[in-house]
Amino acid sequence: MVRIAANLTMMFTEVPFLDRFARAANAGFEAVEFLFPYDYPLAEVKAQLDRNGLKLTLINAFAGDWAGGERGFAARPGKQTAFDASVAQALDYATALGCPRIHVMSGLTGGEPDRAACEAVWVENMRSAADKAARAGLDISIEPLNTRDMPGYFISHQDETLALIDRLDRRNVLLQFDVYHAQIMDGDITRRIERLKGAYGHVQIASVPDRHEPDEGELDYTHVFAAFDRVGFDGYLGCEYNPRGLTEDGLGWARPYLKRKAA
Repeated sequence: MVRIAANLTMMFTEVPFLDRFARAANAGFEAVEFLFPYDYPLAEVKAQLDRNGLKLTLINAFAGDWAGGERGFAARPGKQTAFDASVAQALDYATALGCPRIHVMSGLTGGEPDRAACEAVWVENMRSAADKAARAGLDISIEPLNTRDMPGYFISHQDETLALIDRLDRRNVLLQFDVYHAQIMDGDITRRIERLKGAYGHVQIASVPDRHEPDEGELDYTHVFAAFDRVGFDGYLGCEYNPRGLTEDGLGWARPYLKRKAA
């Protein structure tokens, strides 16, 4: 059964962030995800979720100066204090908001001369984050990002990410399978969905190559959704895409998967 969640960082951007919860609920969504809620008091974010009857499926840990180009700290030597603070803050928000997982970004390491040193820092940091999350009953998501959109990011391929996750030996660290990034970097999406069954805890979708609604581009998402159904994935598919125009105008593809009646 396909279940979809609206990504409020990228969708409904016609209105301010705190107004997007009602827009998502009125469009028929029962769940949402977003990147960074930290500019808003926790109580206000929780009130929006509760008022609109929405589940929260994913948040990101703070990733640094986003506008200045930072994309997380986990694999960056010398950033452990910032990393620890970002994880602590994310755990506070996730726990209070009933969010089951946190995406922890690894960071831009393309300019680092020693890849092994970055990997060692990443393993140490992620083990620490995983243990803290486990005590709170939460999972950690790790997402590889494509090199076209995010050159220099620490991890870009599904299999290399899984190899690093294996080194952690932590059961609550799972792959974040973003179909958009995976298609650009690795392809063979159907077999990858099948082969990686059980390794991913969260899935995100968008068209390829333009990252719009999943009713265009080179992937047949009807087929992709069926593949996730066949392997028994029962989580939400996060709609992490840039709408072509007004968000609601592009939701025709989503109607069969929205469980609420749109307002």
